[in-house]
Amino acid sequence: MRDAPRATCTLESNQQACSCTYPGCSRKGRCCECLAYHRRNGELPGCLFRAEVKRTYNRSVSRSMRAYGATPGA
Repeated sequence: MRDAPRATCTLESNQQACSCTYPGCSRKGRCCECLAYHRRNGELPGCLFRAEVKRTYNRSVSRSMRAYGATPGA
């Protein structure tokens, strides 16, 4: 199996667009690192949540599903 082409990280523009609400987050704008971190913890990154849900700091997959009207485990 061939390696997939690697995307180029545009850190400066990513940091400007990043909606992370954690002050001092070391992964701000580093989308690949952020996604890997949250996946390891069974979570989703804040950028995938609506603002009112993001403010709760609950990054769980089940919270995301409820926010979009899905029933976890159904």
